[in-house]
Amino acid sequence: MEQRKHWWNGKWGRLARRDVFLRVDADRWHVEQRAGGAEGISRFYEYGSADEAEETVRALLDGPDTWRELSPRPPSGWTLPNT
Repeated sequence: MEQRKHWWNGKWGRLARRDVFLRVDADRWHVEQRAGGAEGISRFYEYGSADEAEETVRALLDGPDTWRELSPRPPSGWTLPNT
């Protein structure tokens, strides 16, 4: 399964943190809505198209939180250029 996108509501702490993940596995799209950080509770949604999954992501990100898109981690073989 490949993670395509990750959003975070910008809040720290088990009670306040929320994450939304968009992943793809072959032709199936998966959305995970997580409350409470890495040890939190998740709800999962599965779709047959990217459009359906992205519609759910838009609905989950709607609201008062200030969502930030986080970049997925690069594969371990990648190296960052020197700046």
